[in-house]
Amino acid sequence: MLVKWIRCTVVDRRGFERGQRKWAGLLGEPGFRGQGGGWSRGRPDVAHLFGFWESRAFYDSFMARSHDRLAAAQFGTYRNIQVRLFEHRFDVKVGFRPQFTDADVVRIAHCRVRPERMEHFTLMQEKVWNPAMAGSPGMLRGVFGEAPGPEFLVLSMWNSVAEHGKYRAERVERLALRAQTEADIAAITGDVVAMEPSWTV
Repeated sequence: MLVKWIRCTVVDRRGFERGQRKWAGLLGEPGFRGQGGGWSRGRPDVAHLFGFWESRAFYDSFMARSHDRLAAAQFGTYRNIQVRLFEHRFDVKVGFRPQFTDADVVRIAHCRVRPERMEHFTLMQEKVWNPAMAGSPGMLRGVFGEAPGPEFLVLSMWNSVAEHGKYRAERVERLALRAQTEADIAAITGDVVAMEPSWTV
């Protein structure tokens, strides 16, 4: 599965939201699995979108055919767009599906990892972070993806901001020490996204 992450700064909020509804046109696309998104809780003018495709081939075919027609409705409503693609490596908690209706917030961590630490980072994700997140009340499901760079995306869905906040406060520092995260990561950025139900496709 291919995971697409889009981050942009919105300059015309109403126009952007209107255009966002046009993405319902994705539903007939071969290989399309789901899309959702919302606003950054830290920066109200930043929007994040997450799209899921069965494979890179299906995604490339969509980009060559239908993408520009659907995207035209949002032209001029945003700037500083960043688009990144990640190959699904494994689920965070079992049985990931690209469904957003039950998620109140999505947490994203975008990590640039030191090349010689890639193997260790991935192992720690599987053995330390994954079980801790999966065992947290309110954590619904998530996905761990990889891109050349080496870059990784950890995307987790939560049923409330409060539950995600508890996990952060009680566990993150302790887990980071155990996983030697600082030694693995060259740079990390993240955000907490308040999901917009009307953007879900």
